[in-house]
Amino acid sequence: MTALTPLEKYDALARAIGVSDLYFKREDMHPYGSHKGRSIPVMIDHYLAKGDRNFAISSSGNAGLAAALYVRELNAEKKDGFTELDVYIGLNAAPHKAERLKELADDHIRVLVKERPIQAVTQAANDGVRSLRQSIDDAALIGYQALTDELAKLKDAAIFMGTSSGTTAQALAQSFQTHIVQTSSCHPLADAFESYDGPDERSIADAISDLVGHRKPALIPLLKKSGGRGWTVTNDEIEAARDLVFKHTDLDISTNSALSVAGVMKAAALGWEFKGPIVCMICGE
Repeated sequence: MTALTPLEKYDALARAIGVSDLYFKREDMHPYGSHKGRSIPVMIDHYLAKGDRNFAISSSGNAGLAAALYVRELNAEKKDGFTELDVYIGLNAAPHKAERLKELADDHIRVLVKERPIQAVTQAANDGVRSLRQSIDDAALIGYQALTDELAKLKDAAIFMGTSSGTTAQALAQSFQTHIVQTSSCHPLADAFESYDGPDERSIADAISDLVGHRKPALIPLLKKSGGRGWTVTNDEIEAARDLVFKHTDLDISTNSALSVAGVMKAAALGWEFKGPIVCMICGE
């Protein structure tokens, strides 16, 4: 099987953190921009097969980008008519992500700024449009099987990843010890493992935005069964992770990708022991 994204080993970074084997799974190099490209196209295909052609998604950036890129490809092929997509983004969406989405807009892809994007998607679903909201749809889990397969060669791996809704983590925790990392301003899933008492700040990792945590009842037992945990990290810890990565790898990873590394650093500082290698999910912007 040819891996869709690289799995890279970083020995110098591992030594600096104080762990044995450390890998980066480079989902930032996915053709659709992030790990969301694993799931969103599969969801769209799943519902196209059921006859849906009109879709809506609320997104802080990555999921919407994956959806827009895939729908553009579908429409370029013009199979069975055009696929329609509405991408709802919030008023505080990162400007560079909003601009990238707007650049993809055309007659069949609309990027709409809303005060309450999730409510906009809910209303669209009530009007008969197919929602691509991953946090409440288990069809979203299907696409991550390929990612699981690509990681399977690492025996007893522990996966660290930043997560918002917990969808990717739920898929991976069925096969690996999985650690989720959330931020100082959004940590409903990590709260099941620790009470955050750090600074009250707006996190620089803006992709972590799901304050509800619909997947919590399914995800938390899976994490515990896998031997994993939830971690909450501050802006200072995220920046320290970015700096350490750049020093030992020359990679300038995003703040959202740095969540995974910050989680490993926190676990190592607390003396967490790992049976096998550690994999940091470098998820994109």
